Amino acid sequence: MDQYAALRANVGLLGTELGETLRQHLGDAVLQRVEQIRQLSKAARQGDNQQAEQLRQVLTALSDDELLPVARAFAQFLNLANLAEQQFSISAAGRSSIEKPEPLTELFQRLQQQAIAKGDIRQALHDLSIELVLTAHPTEVARRTLIHKLTEIAGCLAALEQPQTPWQRQQTELRLTELISQAWHTNEIREQRPTPVDEAKSGFAVIESSLWQAVPDFLRELDTDLQRALGEGLPLDAAPVRFSSWMGGDRDGNPFVTAKVTRQVLLLSRWKAADLFIQDLDLLSTELSMNQASAELQAASEQASEPYRAVLNKLRQQLVYTRDWLTEALKHDRLQRPADLIWHHQQLLEPLLLCYQSLQQSGMTRIAQGRLTDTLRRGYAFGLTLLKLDIRQDAGRHAQVFSELTRYLGLGDYAAWSEADRQAFLLRELPNKRPLFPKQWQPSAEVQEVLDTCDIVARHGSEALSTYVISMAGKPSDVLAVQLLLKEAGISFPMPVAPLFETLSDLQNAPDCMRQLLSIDWYRGYINGRQEVMIGYSDSAKDAGVLAAAWAQYSAQEALVQLSRDYGVKLTLFHGRGGTIGRGGGPAHAAILSQPPGSLVGGLRVTEQGEMIRFKFGLPQLAVRSLALYASAVLEGLLLPPPVPKASWRQLMTTLASDSCDAYRAVVRHNPEFVPYFRAATPEQELGKLPLGSRPAKRNPTGGVESLRAIPWIFAWSQNRLMLPAWLGAGSALAKAVDAGHSALLDEMQQQWPFFATRLSMLEMVFLKADAEIAAYYDKVLVPAALQPLGEQLRQQLAADRQLLLQLIHSDTLMAKEGWIRESIMLRNTYVDPLHILQVELLKRARQAPDDLTAQSNRALMVTIAGIAAGMRNSG
Repeated sequence: MDQYAALRANVGLLGTELGETLRQHLGDAVLQRVEQIRQLSKAARQGDNQQAEQLRQVLTALSDDELLPVARAFAQFLNLANLAEQQFSISAAGRSSIEKPEPLTELFQRLQQQAIAKGDIRQALHDLSIELVLTAHPTEVARRTLIHKLTEIAGCLAALEQPQTPWQRQQTELRLTELISQAWHTNEIREQRPTPVDEAKSGFAVIESSLWQAVPDFLRELDTDLQRALGEGLPLDAAPVRFSSWMGGDRDGNPFVTAKVTRQVLLLSRWKAADLFIQDLDLLSTELSMNQASAELQAASEQASEPYRAVLNKLRQQLVYTRDWLTEALKHDRLQRPADLIWHHQQLLEPLLLCYQSLQQSGMTRIAQGRLTDTLRRGYAFGLTLLKLDIRQDAGRHAQVFSELTRYLGLGDYAAWSEADRQAFLLRELPNKRPLFPKQWQPSAEVQEVLDTCDIVARHGSEALSTYVISMAGKPSDVLAVQLLLKEAGISFPMPVAPLFETLSDLQNAPDCMRQLLSIDWYRGYINGRQEVMIGYSDSAKDAGVLAAAWAQYSAQEALVQLSRDYGVKLTLFHGRGGTIGRGGGPAHAAILSQPPGSLVGGLRVTEQGEMIRFKFGLPQLAVRSLALYASAVLEGLLLPPPVPKASWRQLMTTLASDSCDAYRAVVRHNPEFVPYFRAATPEQELGKLPLGSRPAKRNPTGGVESLRAIPWIFAWSQNRLMLPAWLGAGSALAKAVDAGHSALLDEMQQQWPFFATRLSMLEMVFLKADAEIAAYYDKVLVPAALQPLGEQLRQQLAADRQLLLQLIHSDTLMAKEGWIRESIMLRNTYVDPLHILQVELLKRARQAPDDLTAQSNRALMVTIAGIAAGMRNSG
């Protein structure tokens, strides 16, 4: 039996409905053209060269009027195919096909088999702390309005799987037709770039449409597994998973994130939380009509005949009043906050807990453990701020504050001081009681912006804010400077300040930097035994290639874990992963388990980005599974940690990292033809025109590859299917190791060391997605003849690396053990291929005669970029 038959049936159904919409809107001729292209693409994928040539001819001959509808048809189809795939992975038919359908149940069985003590499991659960940090994505392509329609379509697919009467089925199919038609008639490309506030709203939308339901569902699942394994469930206040956000707080390289924007996002976040809890209370008030209650609840309800309703309605009224005040506060710059708002989590939780305890005492445990428990768990997980906001700023901006200040005070220029002098100044001022900033000082606008941000942080408190992240941090003074700025702003809580080590040299220097910090007595006293450090994946990979970056990340984490033990500090590592392999992405479960032993003791903090948020958390059931995958991986890492690498593994890995970095940089940095080749062979320059994220694509608009942000760098290479950042350098280093007679050792590392096995499996996935023929087509049409040999050389390297990898994993097929991932990539190729050919044609036209490019053709180009991103499933 074909295990993917149900998936193909749904893909077929959605394709047919889309075809019908096309026919009604644009007529039979366009539908026939799209169908002809699809059939040719299918035949070309099966190796029919004649059909492949015909496919190219048909697509390059399309008139300006045909380009956009054809591009849109294939891009829309890919969105629908992704949706069918998401739905399949949580359907009854699909559960058996996917990897780890029941991750928690599986883990508890393993823990039982390995005879892990119940006390240890209990402790690990008590310590379980996962914080998912939602970040905006400059390449998140789908608009919020389209995402809503896709979610509704998923609901229709789920309904069609259930037994229905003929009439019910007909109604569901009509709704499906309507939604696909709505999607077709909606512009999938934004007219304008989103603002940081728009990005934050898209984060709130994911919580409202999915996570609000998924979090209590996931906790029920975990509770059931625990009851089975330990005979006791989760405590009511357990919040093993919490959510934070960078949207509206990440000002690194984004001039549009100002103190004003951060304030607005913090207030909007509270508005949304109040609104969602009001909806919960409406439902609870309808259901909790009981009159039997504890003396405490009777007193709180002022002896009302329906005490639960009375208490819940009072809380609801206070929340409505708070929401109304927030509506006004969002319109005005500064509005005095009245004392009677519901502002702190405890104000929300106390009346709910009073109802819960009363129900328990009155013998109504079943009712207490129903929807009231769900609302309480939301209270503990989301609170009245919904998401905690991180603040991120570049280290140089903080130094600039002190540079201006010391010059004003006549102390010299902080910027010119040595690290020792900077530290001496900061440590002298940190315990000082008097204000440091003179009243009459007039700083520059840039410095004032940093001070205003710290002022907002001080006003909003620890329930609304999470961590202050310093990008490009490399020295202890970078951290101390932020502590002093926050102290001067009058902060009343010890906000965690996390240095972000992101380039190869930063990662290598991270342990030394943190050792210097932790050896300062004042600092150790101030942090109260807790330290957070952020590990950057994107910039290190862009700087040194994936293999060298991965080993630098592993080594830095290992050294930091040891250091925290030496100083008796609880370390939380914050992983700045992207969706793609070139940015530390890939399957989260494997990635977590490939970290060094001991690195999860202080909990896991990890970024979730743009379109990956949608793929993991876009539907409630999907989100439940993603949360279960995270929780099971972290628990496994704590209770069954991976082995400490042998000396021989370390030695070989160090050599591999060094060789791969040399091979990577030889091309990217030292080949003078590389940058012009990159600009010609990919749509890198055109990406800047896409109204995607609020952040500029480059840190420095005139710079080369080094100034490009890591996301567009990866995005551009995934568009032409060379996927270069995710593999370049790795194969050359592995080949060298094989030539040096290390095959047996490489085998041993793959079998016994999760870190190394995960690196190889990520390469497998990249090689399956890469497509040398498509990359060659981009070169043939777009790259000047003088630069084409470089493309040829890179494709030969790709082929050699792919061959070597198959040899190392003892297989003749990529991803042979991951049938589900293979199937999913193959399924989409038929629809992505025409978009590549169209994109090449449009890029050619845009570059040869930019002034002649019609608005329609320009939009078609944007649609091909969006469509390929959807087809590749992880763009940046």
